[in-house]
Amino acid sequence: MTAIPHNLNRRDDLRSRAVVHLKGPDARAHAGASAALGVLYELASSPSTAPDALALLHELQVHQVEVDLQDEELRHARVELETALNRQVQLYDYAPVGYLTVDCNAMLRELNRTAATLLGLERDCLLGRSLESFLTPEGVSILRAMLGRLTEGAPAEFADLDLRATQDGQPRCMHASACPDPAGGGFLIGLTRSKAAPVA
Repeated sequence: MTAIPHNLNRRDDLRSRAVVHLKGPDARAHAGASAALGVLYELASSPSTAPDALALLHELQVHQVEVDLQDEELRHARVELETALNRQVQLYDYAPVGYLTVDCNAMLRELNRTAATLLGLERDCLLGRSLESFLTPEGVSILRAMLGRLTEGAPAEFADLDLRATQDGQPRCMHASACPDPAGGGFLIGLTRSKAAPVA
């Protein structure tokens, strides 16, 4: 009955001695896995500590396998997340609806390809510009009213916005749906061609 506590005490002593070797004054000499294995080998070479050293080695091996399995799971999860993110980016970027994010001053922070096409410029040229600069005076008033109601707590707003005429002189009417940006500090707006808009 006394053998088990005795063995446990020896194992605890063995662990303490290993920790002393690895964290003592000469810790630099024992830095790294090879030094740790050297300490373990030294302990295993003594008949009095060999069984406990081997048990500790087995424990370390099991722990290493656990770490390797966790690493494999993390790598697999990362691949899945990157795949899901890429899919979401593709869905956003190539959606048939124009999606854009504006700040409280209606400055464009993000937009997809469809939104850039509807506004008539390359996406890189649009970032940082005001959405209002693409609207008629009436459209600006409607947009400001929409964003004002959203700021006051409305969950969503819908309206038709008149965009300034294109080079061919044709007016463009867009149906807009807007809601607060869940990330905060701005608004998400979806744009689709209104039924009133002429077919190009």
